Amino acid sequence: MSIDIDTARKVAKLARIRVEETALPGLARELSGILTFMEQLNEVDVSGVEPMVSVTPMRLPRRADVVTDGNIQPQVLKNAPEAREGFFAVPKVVE
Repeated sequence: MSIDIDTARKVAKLARIRVEETALPGLARELSGILTFMEQLNEVDVSGVEPMVSVTPMRLPRRADVVTDGNIQPQVLKNAPEAREGFFAVPKVVE
């Protein structure tokens, strides 16, 4: 599939990037190259191949799901620049 200059201009606009008119032919060539590579990837037969998350089989370490004493509000509020009535105080942003 080949990308023309008008399509490259439209893609740049949709991506909200400014591309000078002189750079549009190069962008069109790069996008065409990307699509050509994707077409090559579609030709690979992956039937019977299981999807994987990592190239090495591993399991992430998990912590025990235990209830802990979470009653440390005063310690947490020590980090706040300002606290009121047991909560973080933040400046009003909506008028």
